[in-house]
Amino acid sequence: MDNMVKTKKQGLLIVISGPSGCGKNSIINELLKIRKNTWVSISCTSREPRGEEKDGINYYFLSREEFEEDIKNDELLEYAEYSGNYYGTPKKYIKEHLDNGEDIILEIEIQGALKIKEKLDETVFIFIMPPTMNELKRRLINRNTDSLEKIEKRFKRAYEEINEIPKYNYVVVNDDLDKAVKKVDAILEAEKCRVDRIEEVYLDSKEEKIHEALLDDVKDFDNSKIEIK
Repeated sequence: MDNMVKTKKQGLLIVISGPSGCGKNSIINELLKIRKNTWVSISCTSREPRGEEKDGINYYFLSREEFEEDIKNDELLEYAEYSGNYYGTPKKYIKEHLDNGEDIILEIEIQGALKIKEKLDETVFIFIMPPTMNELKRRLINRNTDSLEKIEKRFKRAYEEINEIPKYNYVVVNDDLDKAVKKVDAILEAEKCRVDRIEEVYLDSKEEKIHEALLDDVKDFDNSKIEIK
């Protein structure tokens, strides 16, 4: 065997949250370029598409009635209502990808993230922060996708979301995209090395003999002969 440590095949379930305008999508898009075997879960929403967003690529766009039918039929891993619209994560495909060893990124609102935390405590929770609230407001305005009323709602909501940071495992400030991506990548690599992901440690015949010899040395060691000066 090439590696004496066998880790779980199960992929990581990664939740990335943060205020609207903090750069979550930009970070995720860059991560996909450098991380192999990583899949982004496509959320569903009852809101209208923005700009060039496409159904089945950016979101599954549903009517409010269709979304509520999915809730009724327990077809969602989590869902939440945000700024007057539903957002949720379909259960379909999630388990299949994880069992195949693929890491799955969920970019979801905080309400939904906390629901997942109640159900799946092994999930990695990462909160993305803007460098300043003034910068966040500037980004929201420059997106040019929402009315001033909606921008104001998102900005006020951001303060509420930031109060939830202690419920996450990690926080990354997105003041520089490249640096933020490297930090998130490092977090995921560290999670892969956690001891609780080890299934078994293998020793070949030579390594076993060395291990046994060390144990014998410890048994025969007489610490009464040591003088303390």
